[in-house]
Amino acid sequence: MIKNICVFCSSSDVLAEVFNQEAESLAGLLLLESFNLIYGGAKVGLMGLLSKKMMKGNGHVTGVVPELIFSKNIADNSVNKLIVTEDMKSRKAKMAELSDAFIALPGGFGTLEELSEVITLKQLEYHQKPIVIINTNGFYTKLLEFFDVFYEHEFAKSDYKLLYYVANDSLDAIDYLKNYKPGDIVSKWYKANLNI
Repeated sequence: MIKNICVFCSSSDVLAEVFNQEAESLAGLLLLESFNLIYGGAKVGLMGLLSKKMMKGNGHVTGVVPELIFSKNIADNSVNKLIVTEDMKSRKAKMAELSDAFIALPGGFGTLEELSEVITLKQLEYHQKPIVIINTNGFYTKLLEFFDVFYEHEFAKSDYKLLYYVANDSLDAIDYLKNYKPGDIVSKWYKANLNI
Protein backbone atom coordinates (compact mmCIF):
# COMPACT_ATOMS: atom_id res chain seq x y z
CA MET A 1 0.00 0.00 0.00
CA ILE A 2 1.33 3.41 -0.97
CA LYS A 3 1.15 5.95 1.84
CA ASN A 4 4.44 7.87 2.04
CA ILE A 5 5.35 9.80 -1.10
CA CYS A 6 8.88 11.12 -1.55
CA VAL A 7 9.03 14.25 -3.69
CA PHE A 8 12.31 15.42 -5.23
CA CYS A 9 12.29 19.05 -6.33
CA SER A 10 14.03 22.40 -6.46
CA SER A 11 15.01 24.60 -3.52
CA SER A 12 15.17 27.69 -5.75
CA ASP A 13 12.99 30.72 -4.99
CA VAL A 14 13.40 32.34 -8.43
CA LEU A 15 11.39 29.96 -10.60
CA ALA A 16 8.65 30.72 -13.11
CA GLU A 17 5.17 30.66 -11.63
CA VAL A 18 4.16 27.57 -13.64
CA PHE A 19 6.56 25.47 -11.55
CA ASN A 20 5.35 26.94 -8.26
CA GLN A 21 1.75 26.23 -9.25
CA GLU A 22 2.59 22.60 -10.03
CA ALA A 23 4.18 22.12 -6.59
CA GLU A 24 1.12 23.60 -4.89
CA SER A 25 -1.18 21.47 -7.02
CA LEU A 26 0.74 18.35 -6.05
CA ALA A 27 0.54 19.26 -2.36
CA GLY A 28 -3.21 19.75 -2.67
CA LEU A 29 -3.65 16.31 -4.24
CA LEU A 30 -1.43 14.64 -1.63
CA LEU A 31 -3.69 16.17 1.02
CA LEU A 32 -6.85 15.13 -0.81
CA GLU A 33 -5.66 11.52 -1.03
CA SER A 34 -4.28 11.49 2.55
CA PHE A 35 -0.73 10.75 1.41
CA ASN A 36 2.19 11.68 3.66
CA LEU A 37 5.02 13.78 2.25
CA ILE A 38 8.68 12.83 2.53
CA TYR A 39 10.94 15.53 1.14
CA GLY A 40 14.32 17.24 1.38
CA GLY A 41 13.48 19.33 4.44
CA ALA A 42 14.04 22.87 3.13
CA LYS A 43 11.71 25.82 3.64
CA VAL A 44 12.66 27.44 0.32
CA GLY A 45 11.79 26.87 -3.32
CA LEU A 46 9.36 24.18 -4.45
CA MET A 47 10.30 22.26 -1.31
CA GLY A 48 9.03 25.09 0.86
CA LEU A 49 5.82 25.48 -1.13
CA LEU A 50 5.10 21.77 -0.76
CA SER A 51 5.74 21.60 2.97
CA LYS A 52 3.88 24.82 3.78
CA LYS A 53 0.73 23.79 1.89
CA MET A 54 0.84 20.30 3.39
CA MET A 55 1.19 21.64 6.93
CA LYS A 56 -1.51 24.27 6.38
CA GLY A 57 -3.86 21.48 5.29
CA ASN A 58 -2.99 19.34 8.34
CA GLY A 59 -1.05 16.86 6.26
CA HIS A 60 1.87 14.86 7.61
CA VAL A 61 5.33 16.00 6.50
CA THR A 62 8.73 14.46 7.17
CA GLY A 63 11.75 16.47 6.10
CA VAL A 64 15.15 14.85 5.70
CA VAL A 65 18.03 17.30 5.59
CA PRO A 66 21.82 16.88 5.76
CA GLU A 67 23.73 18.62 8.53
CA LEU A 68 25.44 21.02 6.11
CA ILE A 69 22.12 22.36 4.79
CA PHE A 70 20.56 22.35 8.25
CA SER A 71 23.40 24.57 9.48
CA LYS A 72 22.51 27.18 6.84
CA ASN A 73 19.14 27.76 8.56
CA ILE A 74 17.01 26.85 5.55
CA ALA A 75 15.40 23.73 7.04
CA ASP A 76 11.66 23.84 7.78
CA ASN A 77 11.43 23.28 11.52
CA SER A 78 7.62 23.49 11.41
CA VAL A 79 7.15 20.06 9.78
CA ASN A 80 5.88 17.08 11.77
CA LYS A 81 9.27 15.40 11.77
CA LEU A 82 12.65 16.79 10.72
CA ILE A 83 15.48 14.28 10.41
CA VAL A 84 19.03 15.64 10.20
CA THR A 85 21.49 13.29 8.54
CA GLU A 86 25.28 13.27 8.45
CA ASP A 87 25.55 13.91 4.70
CA MET A 88 23.78 13.79 1.35
CA LYS A 89 24.34 10.06 0.91
CA SER A 90 22.64 9.19 4.19
CA ARG A 91 19.88 11.70 3.44
CA LYS A 92 18.99 9.92 0.19
CA ALA A 93 19.12 6.53 1.90
CA LYS A 94 16.77 7.71 4.67
CA MET A 95 14.31 9.24 2.19
CA ALA A 96 14.25 6.01 0.19
CA GLU A 97 13.79 3.92 3.35
CA LEU A 98 10.80 5.99 4.48
CA SER A 99 9.06 6.16 1.10
CA ASP A 100 6.61 3.96 -0.79
CA ALA A 101 6.86 5.95 -4.03
CA PHE A 102 8.90 8.72 -5.66
CA ILE A 103 7.83 11.79 -7.60
CA ALA A 104 10.24 14.17 -9.33
CA LEU A 105 9.04 17.70 -9.86
CA PRO A 106 11.35 20.04 -11.80
CA GLY A 107 14.69 20.64 -10.10
CA GLY A 108 18.40 21.07 -10.63
CA PHE A 109 21.43 18.84 -10.22
CA GLY A 110 20.33 17.54 -6.82
CA THR A 111 16.92 16.48 -8.12
CA LEU A 112 18.55 14.85 -11.14
CA GLU A 113 20.90 12.90 -8.88
CA GLU A 114 18.05 11.73 -6.64
CA LEU A 115 15.90 10.70 -9.60
CA SER A 116 18.79 8.86 -11.28
CA GLU A 117 19.59 6.97 -8.11
CA VAL A 118 16.07 5.64 -7.52
CA ILE A 119 15.78 4.60 -11.18
CA THR A 120 19.14 2.81 -10.94
CA LEU A 121 18.17 1.06 -7.71
CA LYS A 122 14.93 -0.12 -9.31
CA GLN A 123 16.85 -1.28 -12.38
CA LEU A 124 19.12 -3.34 -10.09
CA GLU A 125 16.06 -4.77 -8.30
CA TYR A 126 16.67 -3.14 -4.93
CA HIS A 127 13.04 -1.99 -4.95
CA GLN A 128 9.84 -2.03 -7.01
CA LYS A 129 8.45 1.31 -5.86
CA PRO A 130 6.78 3.55 -8.45
CA ILE A 131 8.79 6.45 -9.85
CA VAL A 132 6.99 9.36 -11.50
CA ILE A 133 8.54 12.23 -13.44
CA ILE A 134 6.20 15.22 -13.70
CA ASN A 135 7.08 16.93 -16.96
CA THR A 136 5.75 20.39 -16.11
CA ASN A 137 5.88 22.73 -19.08
CA GLY A 138 8.12 20.24 -20.93
CA PHE A 139 10.85 20.65 -18.31
CA TYR A 140 12.09 17.05 -18.57
CA THR A 141 11.59 16.59 -22.32
CA LYS A 142 15.25 16.97 -23.28
CA LEU A 143 16.36 14.68 -20.44
CA LEU A 144 13.92 12.04 -21.64
CA GLU A 145 15.26 12.46 -25.16
CA PHE A 146 18.73 11.81 -23.75
CA PHE A 147 17.42 8.66 -22.07
CA ASP A 148 16.34 7.58 -25.56
CA VAL A 149 20.00 7.77 -26.62
CA PHE A 150 20.77 5.11 -23.97
CA TYR A 151 18.14 2.84 -25.48
CA GLU A 152 19.09 3.57 -29.08
CA HIS A 153 22.74 2.60 -28.51
CA GLU A 154 21.91 -0.27 -26.12
CA PHE A 155 23.55 1.23 -23.06
CA ALA A 156 20.19 0.46 -21.46
CA LYS A 157 17.37 -1.84 -22.48
CA SER A 158 14.31 -0.14 -23.92
CA ASP A 159 12.23 -2.10 -21.39
CA TYR A 160 13.64 0.23 -18.74
CA LYS A 161 11.18 2.87 -19.88
CA LEU A 162 8.79 0.89 -17.68
CA LEU A 163 10.88 1.67 -14.60
CA TYR A 164 9.42 5.18 -14.46
CA TYR A 165 6.27 6.95 -15.56
CA VAL A 166 6.22 10.37 -17.21
CA ALA A 167 3.21 12.38 -16.07
CA ASN A 168 1.86 15.50 -17.72
CA ASP A 169 0.86 17.03 -14.39
CA SER A 170 0.24 16.26 -10.73
CA LEU A 171 -3.22 14.80 -11.31
CA ASP A 172 -1.79 12.36 -13.85
CA ALA A 173 0.98 11.46 -11.37
CA ILE A 174 -1.42 10.74 -8.50
CA ASP A 175 -3.73 8.70 -10.74
CA TYR A 176 -0.74 6.56 -11.74
CA LEU A 177 0.27 5.99 -8.10
CA LYS A 178 -3.27 5.04 -7.09
CA ASN A 179 -3.36 2.37 -9.80
CA TYR A 180 0.27 1.20 -9.60
CA LYS A 181 1.05 -2.49 -9.69
CA PRO A 182 4.68 -3.65 -9.54
CA GLY A 183 5.69 -5.40 -12.74
CA ASP A 184 8.42 -7.82 -13.61
CA ILE A 185 11.75 -6.01 -13.83
CA VAL A 186 13.86 -7.05 -16.78
CA SER A 187 17.32 -8.06 -15.60
CA LYS A 188 19.98 -5.45 -16.19
CA TRP A 189 22.44 -8.09 -17.27
CA TYR A 190 22.62 -9.47 -20.77
CA LYS A 191 23.00 -12.95 -19.37
CA ALA A 192 23.84 -14.63 -22.66
CA ASN A 193 26.94 -12.47 -22.86
CA LEU A 194 27.93 -13.34 -19.30
CA ASN A 195 27.46 -17.10 -19.70
CA ILE A 196 25.17 -17.24 -16.64
